[in-house]
Amino acid sequence: MKTYLRILAYAPLFKSQLFLFFLFAILGIIFGTFNIVLVVPMMSVLFKAGKEPVDIPALPDFSLSIDYIVKTFNHFFIKIIVENGPLNALLFVCALIVISVVLANVFRYLERVMATKIRVDLVKNMRMDIFRSVSLLHIGFFNSNRKGDLISRFTNDVQEVEAAVVNSLKAVLKEPITIIVYFVVLFTMSPKLMLFTLLVLPLTGGVLAEIIKRLKRKAKLSQESLGRIVNILDETFSGMRVIKAFNARNFVLRKIEDESSHYRKVSKSMAYKNELASPVSEMLGVMIMVGIIFFGGNLVLREHVLEPEVFLGFLGVFAMVIQPAKNFSNGITSLQKGTISAQRIFAIVDTKSAIQSKPNATHLEKFEDSIEFKNVSFAYEKDLVLKNINLKVEKGKTIALVGPSGGGKSTLADLVPRFYDPVDGDVVLDGISLRDYEVESLRQQMGVVTQESILFNDTILNNIAFGMENVREEDVVEAAKIANAHDFIMQTEQGYQTLIGERGSKLSGGQRQRLSIARAVLKNPSILILDEATSALDSESERLVQDALNRLMKSRTSIVIAHRLSTIQHADEIIVIQNGEILERGNHETLVKQGGLYRKLNEIQTVSR
Repeated sequence: MKTYLRILAYAPLFKSQLFLFFLFAILGIIFGTFNIVLVVPMMSVLFKAGKEPVDIPALPDFSLSIDYIVKTFNHFFIKIIVENGPLNALLFVCALIVISVVLANVFRYLERVMATKIRVDLVKNMRMDIFRSVSLLHIGFFNSNRKGDLISRFTNDVQEVEAAVVNSLKAVLKEPITIIVYFVVLFTMSPKLMLFTLLVLPLTGGVLAEIIKRLKRKAKLSQESLGRIVNILDETFSGMRVIKAFNARNFVLRKIEDESSHYRKVSKSMAYKNELASPVSEMLGVMIMVGIIFFGGNLVLREHVLEPEVFLGFLGVFAMVIQPAKNFSNGITSLQKGTISAQRIFAIVDTKSAIQSKPNATHLEKFEDSIEFKNVSFAYEKDLVLKNINLKVEKGKTIALVGPSGGGKSTLADLVPRFYDPVDGDVVLDGISLRDYEVESLRQQMGVVTQESILFNDTILNNIAFGMENVREEDVVEAAKIANAHDFIMQTEQGYQTLIGERGSKLSGGQRQRLSIARAVLKNPSILILDEATSALDSESERLVQDALNRLMKSRTSIVIAHRLSTIQHADEIIVIQNGEILERGNHETLVKQGGLYRKLNEIQTVSR
């Protein structure tokens, strides 16, 4: 119930909309019941009046009861018969039925309109809350969780919740009201027969409760399996070039086949139990109806305590109870599936980012002096990736990080924009710990260009201006010129309005990289982080990109990670990192003279060129 109430909280005007939903539902039920409740006694009075004269009964004393409504109605109805004749009274009955049916359906329509408003608002707000929460999570979360599973929660799980809300509003919330109204009517018709009905009804509830309990377990397995399928598809579509190059199609097919078979098995089991609920409830309903017919028939034929027309009316109203009861059981079944999906969604929404701004954190207006690593150690899990790093990067200087792969260079750079926090020691900017700054204001001072150019399926202009508001096109053009990108952009079909495809697939590696640099130029950051920005390029592209990077780094504080040592020989200081520790440090000439690891790496690259 707690999970369900949390789901409904996503509807912003839920209380007012739910009030109107219930109001229209109750009015629809009243007018829908009106026909059965009053038509049988009306017809009885009408046909008796056609055979013998009748007296107009006196108006009853006011009371809040169905008996008062029935007697008041009989007073006016018999008055119509006496004053206008049975035929006109019959016409009045027909008109009353039509009006009742029209009003019942108008209110049912309005009830469904309110249910739709609640549903669409709820789904939109839930999706936004998921995305808002996920976008706040730290980088490490995305490295340790499957993207496909996250997408599944955003799509399939939300759809299950949407279905659950629709069914719960119509079945779980509305149908109990319908059943209660019918039961009140049945109780006024025959208390003894109603008590017999209440004694046998729990049989249906007990059987359905067991089916629902088993269904809940299967629903969780089903959603988890679907998440794994989406993840496999995401990886497959992203890596299709590699799959084809290595003839791995059959391998991927087997993975999807295995997971799809598991999903099929769980879905079948769940569907069998889901479909079982309706026929079981219908069979039990018919058995209860047969019992009522036998017991009620006995009251009519042997004990003579129940009038035949009342008994027929009782059966008519009880027959109307069966469908709402079936809807209620189906709604509970759907609600269980939706609750499981909601729990998966809330598990993501409730996940707190490991990187957050402190309350009353300092807003970083401007980078003034230096970035300093003080006895910094870091581990992704157990093993330390960085060990007791001490390093100072002064404003306006270029620091290069070099060394073997896996040594911790990228991890060290990731600590500066607080993609991660150290497990020991501290990173300090202008004398204040990075943990004490607002995360957004800290990152506003930084620009990042990585080996893999992160571009989006949008225009060239929007990719360069990504994340920035009110950007003038002339500023974008100027940034592109600094990044050596303007010439190739103007050669494209629509210039800066050209769509570049999924992840920039319509551009070459060098072109993608220059757009990433143009984006960094436009942001105009105080601190620049370049993570192997030229390592994947050919010589001509590398020359153009390196020229753009040199322009970008002018008068900026730069942290450069590079495998190609020729690109960082003019750095103010070169830091050689191996196995998470600083092995050597100094400028290019000093490190070559030392004859250590840097010189060895430099000689290898010189020979290979």
